[in-house]
Amino acid sequence: MVDKSIFEMILDKEIESEIIYEDEDIFSIEDINPAAKVHLLVIPKKRINTINDLEQRDGDLIGKMVLVAKKLAKEYGIEESGYRLIWNTNKDAGQTIFHIHLHLLGGEELRTF
Repeated sequence: MVDKSIFEMILDKEIESEIIYEDEDIFSIEDINPAAKVHLLVIPKKRINTINDLEQRDGDLIGKMVLVAKKLAKEYGIEESGYRLIWNTNKDAGQTIFHIHLHLLGGEELRTF
């Protein structure tokens, strides 16, 4: 059996974390090591290890994640000043939890690439 991801443990109440958004497919928490004043994670309840593991049938779920991020950006008051959405895929990109999640960062001027 594959080990549970930290996100699955949060959903199963094995690890305490404040869920700031939840619906039947997605939930959101604050990042424990924020890289900006606002740093939220938008996470599908369905475990998909990496973006490379997405299948055609996951398209609606990914779209819904982006729409939830947009909603949260508005709720956190950063929709006008600006925000960044980031997916990390595999080790070289900085992925440390192999259960996809979308980073929503904002609330301050972010460094450009």
